Amino acid sequence: MIRTATPDDVPAIAGLERDNLGVDAWSEGLVAEGVGGLLPTVHYLVAEVDGRVVGHAAASIVADIGELQRIAVDAAQRRRGLATALLDAVVALTAAEGADRLLLEVREDNAGAIGFYAVSGFVEIDRRRRYYRDGATAVVLRKAVGRGCGGSASA
Repeated sequence: MIRTATPDDVPAIAGLERDNLGVDAWSEGLVAEGVGGLLPTVHYLVAEVDGRVVGHAAASIVADIGELQRIAVDAAQRRRGLATALLDAVVALTAAEGADRLLLEVREDNAGAIGFYAVSGFVEIDRRRRYYRDGATAVVLRKAVGRGCGGSASA
């Protein structure tokens, strides 16, 4: 089940951050600010299985642009469609908020993630050199989610 995150989910989300994103993980305090509504453009969604948070996504939506900032699924729960469900929910939320495109960055050495996003309709639009703390390059991807930006009402 995909749902909007609540303050009770913060420790689980912070744990997913640490386990999946290492040195690039966001702190529990920053997650708490986002989930608590202190960052007005940020939306957190969680994937829940048997009452346990096993995945999360964070997106920022401002005017006509959404940005997928985070998506992570517990290693034991991967390959079950949860990341796809989270991504689909972010796309729907982005369109519902009136944005016409969803952007994201992914490490250029993460072929699995790049393939996942390509299957979901994302295309490369740029690269950001030395984007990550370890100096890795980010690939910038875009998906049209509504009218404008090459999209349609049903995109």
